[in-house]
Amino acid sequence: AALYLTAAGVGTLGVLDFDVVDMSNLQRQILHATDDLGRVKVDSAGDTLRSLNPDVTVKTYPVRAQADNLRGIIRDYDFIIDGTDNFSTKFLINDACFFEGKPFSHAGILQFEGQLMTILPGRSACLRCLFDAPPPADAVPSCSQAGVLGAVAGVIGSLQAIEAIKSIMGMGELLTDALLTVNTLTMQFRQVALKRQTDCRLCGRTPRITSLREDAAVCTSPDSERV
Repeated sequence: AALYLTAAGVGTLGVLDFDVVDMSNLQRQILHATDDLGRVKVDSAGDTLRSLNPDVTVKTYPVRAQADNLRGIIRDYDFIIDGTDNFSTKFLINDACFFEGKPFSHAGILQFEGQLMTILPGRSACLRCLFDAPPPADAVPSCSQAGVLGAVAGVIGSLQAIEAIKSIMGMGELLTDALLTVNTLTMQFRQVALKRQTDCRLCGRTPRITSLREDAAVCTSPDSERV
């Protein structure tokens, strides 16, 4: 997503990631190369993106996305892309974007499949309208257990970049009130219609989530929360 947005010439791109480049990242995180092993990811990403298009301003945030910092970071941006690998941060991004009124693209990948949706806070179904909360511990395989085909990240990330460009340009139809699922083993793309839930705990008529907080993490380990 970052590569295509930079190539498209977005004015400013922000990259948030607290992690360092590891060999296991390279089959899907194509911002980095073997020479970048051990580097802070946002530094490696920034160098790659600036070399691709020096006219784009790349801002880097080498921090973990948390309830006490995320709203302040996303406040300066027009569109947010969720490229995280754990449920707790995905819900944190959903909630932060709602409170800041920021459109964003949610996505997730696992093994050979991916899914994405675009959310316009207060206008379209949000992540909690669909899932309400992260699944309980051990309800799904962990990312490290199940694995990911690297090219799936490229497919989903490219679709997220398209959604961001459409939002910025005010063109086309955004993937709102719908969840697009992709099975790359069968090459089936399926769009599931959604609707905003009046009893949603975040964006419903009587919201019960009124401040940013962090849900319990699932499908993650202490060193694997990335944005």
